[in-house]
Amino acid sequence: MFAGGTDVGRDAFLEAAREAREERAAEKRKDAAATVIQAVIRGWLARCRLAAKIRDEFDALLGKEPPEQTPSLPPAAEVFPVAYKLISLYTSGKDDKRFEIYTRYLLASMDCEQVKLSYVSCAMNKDLTLKWIKHMKDTLNVACQTTENLQPEIASEARLLSLYLHLLLTFTATNTWKAIKNKAFDPIRPSLNKLTENIMGDLVARGLYKTINQVLVRGLCRGKVSLRGTAVSALITLALRPLVAAQYSGKLLSIITIHLLSVPALLHHLGILANESLQILLSHELFRHVVEFVSSEQNLRIIFNTLEGPYALCLLANLIHLAYHERETSLPGLAFPTFNSVVTCLLEKCGEYVTTKQSSLTQWHPVLGWFSRPLDQHLNDALPLVKAQLQLLWSGPIIRIMFGSLWQLCKEEDTHPNPDSTVSFNASNHTSLLWKAIDRRLSVGNVGGGLSIKSGHYKLGGPQITTVALVCTMYHTAITTLTQLKMDILTDLCYKSNLVPHLWRVLLNLGTNCGLKSFLDLLAVSTKATAPEFRLLMLFCDATTHLVTVLDDLEMYEQQKPFTLADYGSMTNFLNIFVYKMVHNNLVDVRNVSGSALFTSVHTLLMLLYKRNARRNYVKDNHWLIKEVRVSSFMADLDRGKKSAQILLQKVPHIIPHEERVHLFRRHVSNEKAVLGLTDAACATLHAAQSTLITIHRARLVEDGYRQLASLSPQALKGVIRVRFVNEQGLDEAGIDQDGVFKEFLEETLKRVFDPSLNLFRLTSEERLYPSPTSSMTENHLHLFEFTGRMLGKAVYEGIVVDCPFASFFLSQVLGEQQSVLYSSIDELPSLDPDLYKSLTYIKHYDGDIADLDLTFSYDEDYLGQLVSHELRPGGKAVSVTNDNRIIYIHLMAHFKLHTQIKDQTRAFIRGFRSIINPEWLLLFSVPEFQRLISGDNIDVDLRDLRKHTQYYGGFHDKHRVVCWLWDILEKDFKEDERRLFLKFVTSCSKPPLLGFTHLEPPFSIRCVEVGDDEDTGDTVGSVIRGFFAIRKRDPVHRLPTSSTCFNLLKLPNYQRKSTLRDKLRYAITSNTGFELS
Repeated sequence: MFAGGTDVGRDAFLEAAREAREERAAEKRKDAAATVIQAVIRGWLARCRLAAKIRDEFDALLGKEPPEQTPSLPPAAEVFPVAYKLISLYTSGKDDKRFEIYTRYLLASMDCEQVKLSYVSCAMNKDLTLKWIKHMKDTLNVACQTTENLQPEIASEARLLSLYLHLLLTFTATNTWKAIKNKAFDPIRPSLNKLTENIMGDLVARGLYKTINQVLVRGLCRGKVSLRGTAVSALITLALRPLVAAQYSGKLLSIITIHLLSVPALLHHLGILANESLQILLSHELFRHVVEFVSSEQNLRIIFNTLEGPYALCLLANLIHLAYHERETSLPGLAFPTFNSVVTCLLEKCGEYVTTKQSSLTQWHPVLGWFSRPLDQHLNDALPLVKAQLQLLWSGPIIRIMFGSLWQLCKEEDTHPNPDSTVSFNASNHTSLLWKAIDRRLSVGNVGGGLSIKSGHYKLGGPQITTVALVCTMYHTAITTLTQLKMDILTDLCYKSNLVPHLWRVLLNLGTNCGLKSFLDLLAVSTKATAPEFRLLMLFCDATTHLVTVLDDLEMYEQQKPFTLADYGSMTNFLNIFVYKMVHNNLVDVRNVSGSALFTSVHTLLMLLYKRNARRNYVKDNHWLIKEVRVSSFMADLDRGKKSAQILLQKVPHIIPHEERVHLFRRHVSNEKAVLGLTDAACATLHAAQSTLITIHRARLVEDGYRQLASLSPQALKGVIRVRFVNEQGLDEAGIDQDGVFKEFLEETLKRVFDPSLNLFRLTSEERLYPSPTSSMTENHLHLFEFTGRMLGKAVYEGIVVDCPFASFFLSQVLGEQQSVLYSSIDELPSLDPDLYKSLTYIKHYDGDIADLDLTFSYDEDYLGQLVSHELRPGGKAVSVTNDNRIIYIHLMAHFKLHTQIKDQTRAFIRGFRSIINPEWLLLFSVPEFQRLISGDNIDVDLRDLRKHTQYYGGFHDKHRVVCWLWDILEKDFKEDERRLFLKFVTSCSKPPLLGFTHLEPPFSIRCVEVGDDEDTGDTVGSVIRGFFAIRKRDPVHRLPTSSTCFNLLKLPNYQRKSTLRDKLRYAITSNTGFELS
């Protein structure tokens, strides 16, 4: 066949054969596929015809539309086969109306007393029982799914919701089945009950509680509640039936806790919409069952891991609300340790998702702050109600129950001074987390030396203190977790109970200095301060801080409530030493002391009380010193850069004497001068061109100084400033040091800018300076404030004391204290306006209706003859002051007077002052100490120290007759007020330098003058000899002593009589003569 052919022909033949085979195979596959498709289509069409037939049968039997009135019922035996088929092919959307019709039929049949018409009759037929049970499970499951997708805010769907809930209620209990009411059915009633329990079990397995949760959340957690009370009652009944039937099994308790009690504000809505359901919850003791179940560590972990973080908070809120309802029944028995442990653990679990700052992974939570879990809209709408539920935890009744052991402890102390008895625990659930902790702590005995040291009436680690400490742990955990409710918690703890004074009594009874040694020993063991006893201490400190912050002087110093001044003394002594020991003994991480919650709480209260004492003393000045601190060793540690010493100086500088802190301040200045090349040695070698020379006309002192110095950089201003004064004739004034009278210029400049007539500053009723609210009338007033701040900063920088008494509220702002969260404007108000402070205190304590005083949130003042009204808050003129908002009014008024009115002036002054003085240096001082740094010490003039550091010129010497008379007159004839006048006469400041006259710059000196000031040419040989030997031509009885304050120089004539010197000197210092340039 292929003879003579080629291989190509053969290959073509083979290829054609292969293609033919493939074509035949493809045809066979097409035929097979067509057969399958035809079979599927025929099957589908058959099913469609069958489904249509079933639906037609159903429609023919029960109708196509829901009947407007109860129809005549067909026998159940006729309906069941048709309904069974319909439910088996039920399709959502297509069969919704049929299901509604069927549901109405079922409810009508179950409401019928005739057995044949009642749908339950099918269940009694042995041949149909199993089939009926399966059918009803499927039917109720359809009802659940349909219910979950309904929107109750739509009226038609709300009716359907009620309908399907009615169906679910009907077939999960037999009490509404009228057909079996007859006693003849009593024998089978238990079987029927078992049947309904079987159905309920299937519903639970298919997600009944999820449905209940979804319906409740969507219907209740919205701006306007869309669920009716009957629907809510039905849902609660549905939720409780499986739980009761299962006799409160752990599985059902877990499910109901997760899906029902996590519904936001559920208990609140029950109280309003379905109070009978709330009573059912209480009658079934749901609170006791759930709390005891959740107190197991494993159960709690499962529940919390299942719930999202925000809904765990809702669970906590509902448990607290239940506890509040049970406050007179089961709560007292469950409060400790069961309920206490559950609340503490739930708070700690929620706290795991609380962060301190915003990030892309966090959202703002109105209760928790920045939260690392998402929030849905339903939760946001319900949070105000959830917050109200949480607040019940620190309501008066709950506090009294939770701290029952504390009240009992104090009661026993009052009746039995030696309380050796223990407080019994309610050990209803020994699997409780904190119960295990109690057992463990009580069994360790003396481990660590501090856990059960007897120190006074009670001991740390003993059962009495442990009980109180664990309850304190719960409330302190609430403070740290519910960050946005911290102030609410502290306020109620302070004012809705006597908790704080009672905790103080416990601390006092821990032994010497509030059990200081026991706390330190315990801290050495529990280095992270996680022991409950530290939570007790932290809660006391936080609450006391909150309490003291709002106490006015009347309450704290006069009424002495809730603490006496002696209590504050004991309290600060304990806190002061405790803070010192924590840092010094390295009981806290000195690299991050602010990261220690214990240190922060204790230190915050300590500094609050210290600053309160600085404003008005309640302890002696040396009370704050730590006796064991050796200043020389402490300074050596600072020089070596020891971290603990640096932290102590930063956090509690008052533990070392004030004089040493002034030395440190001067050292800071000296070190900076060395860095900038401004030391005395460097300045002595400076060429004149490297210093700043300014020319000042005495008639334009402030203007010339501002014009030439305001533009200087801070570094230049810290350097040498040479001043040349020009007199009224336009000539340079002659002087002892024509290039260095900066002190004179500085003193005179500050004297003029602080003069109230310039209207930059005003005087309080106590003659204290503060910025004038009306300074804007002066041109460039803010620039002048900044210039004034720089000049005062230069004086402090150079150690020049100036007699400028400032109002303490203004100095506190210069120190930056107003930025502290504990700063209280009302506390500072007396230093500005004592009368206003008294008026506001009167309003605070007013017993009647504040509205009768006709006050609003506004302030009227006379400004240049016009009445100007300032609103303390937006729209304040229209907001009346009431008993509820008067505290806000008081603080807003104080804030307006102290800050708002002068905020621009203060800000400019501080900007200028801090350009010269590093604000960190000022942290060494309190407000009174800062005033002393500016104006010198408040002590009596030390004449011996002054004489020791006096220099003499013109022939005078320490043993000179006139000099001896001078010191004798100052010591014996002059009173202290006159000595201060003398000091002001020669130095321009009536107060001694902080560190004594050895630091007076320049040193105090006395010059003997023989001629008038206009003829004085200084120390000539003749004047020195005549002065030294007291040789004079005549007694200068007509001359007065004079001074040059810029050089701290007293120019004293060589008087011949002591009485003449006394009289002339007294006249000079009281007449303000002698303030002149030599």
